Amino acid sequence: MKELFSFLPSPFDLLAACLVIGIILISFIAVSGLFFTWLERKVSGRIQDRLGPTRVGKYGLLQSVADAIKLITKEDTSPDVADKFLFKLAPYLALCASFVAFVSLPFGNGIVGHNLNVAAFFILAVLSSEVFGVILAGYASGSKWSLFGGIREAAQVVSYEVPRSMCVLIPVIVAGTLNLNTIGVQQTGFFWQWNLFHDPFTFVAFFIFFIVATASCKRAPFDLAEAESELVAGFHTEYSGIRWSIFFMAEYASMFAVSGAAAILFLGGWHSGLLPFEPSLELGWFGHVLNVVVFVLKGWLLVFVMMWMRWSLPRLRIDQVMMTCLKYFLPISCVLLVGVCLWELFVPTIVGQVWRWASAVVCALGLVVLLVQMLTKALPGPKAGLPGAWEGMPTPLLRAKSA
Repeated sequence: MKELFSFLPSPFDLLAACLVIGIILISFIAVSGLFFTWLERKVSGRIQDRLGPTRVGKYGLLQSVADAIKLITKEDTSPDVADKFLFKLAPYLALCASFVAFVSLPFGNGIVGHNLNVAAFFILAVLSSEVFGVILAGYASGSKWSLFGGIREAAQVVSYEVPRSMCVLIPVIVAGTLNLNTIGVQQTGFFWQWNLFHDPFTFVAFFIFFIVATASCKRAPFDLAEAESELVAGFHTEYSGIRWSIFFMAEYASMFAVSGAAAILFLGGWHSGLLPFEPSLELGWFGHVLNVVVFVLKGWLLVFVMMWMRWSLPRLRIDQVMMTCLKYFLPISCVLLVGVCLWELFVPTIVGQVWRWASAVVCALGLVVLLVQMLTKALPGPKAGLPGAWEGMPTPLLRAKSA
């Protein structure tokens, strides 16, 4: 990007490049936030057997825009006992932490804000700093519910950072570098070249990483920082209007950031897995566009899975959340870390290749069978009656049909 402004004297060329990159990234985060807001409502509606937004725009696509206008024009209030400066600063601090992670996240071969040699470590560090905004919001609100939510988030994030970091180390050991762009380039080729299929330990590490990353994003069933049934809304109880929306934009940005990191580390990054070459080198500018599209779709798909989990699983208690991390995820991640080191040292190359092909083929066949069943299996019709105290009484749908 800096080369595009080479006609400007230093340091104005660098400042211009940073400005353009910042505008592109913040625009992507904002558009993704609008899309995720609509998608979450549609996903929750589908799982709960309802329609979701339908009235504002076709398929309700403009509902997020309408909500954004409402939040911008809504009165911005703060409690009398709040620390006004810290109260207003907290949401921007949380958003900045999520935004900075995108600076080193490659969307394609060389398509990255700043190509850091320690990008994997950098993303973990800045995403972890989002918790400072949450704690600050809880403390500055002057509300016990907000304070409880902030402290819960601090305990949860600090605990889940350990297995998350260990799971990141596993593909880093395989690749031999912390540079995310290099890790993505190493997975060029068909889908069995992805780190997911490198060995049994990286295969399991992907799922552990995705679960603990979901917990680090405060997503259900790990959303104990909000816990509406216990803490009203947790750390953002006292927020309204635009500042409330900034917290959720930060959450959605973090969801895509960790999903993008998972795609780079385990799922081939910007490679579709269907081409034996690097598209950006063989297809020119079209290859770069293809890389970006594939990477964004992978990130959106993983975000969709997070939403699926939220509306399918019940919320855990705070003691269950901490126990799950310390008694299960932490030991499992330690075993995976030691296992991948031993695999790299002692397992012959031919065994690794056989594992790649076998695991990739089994997963591909399983995915095909699942898709065929989903597309061909008929949905069950309504039952003849209602359970429990309403047993024997016809449902409204069947009553209307009989009439």
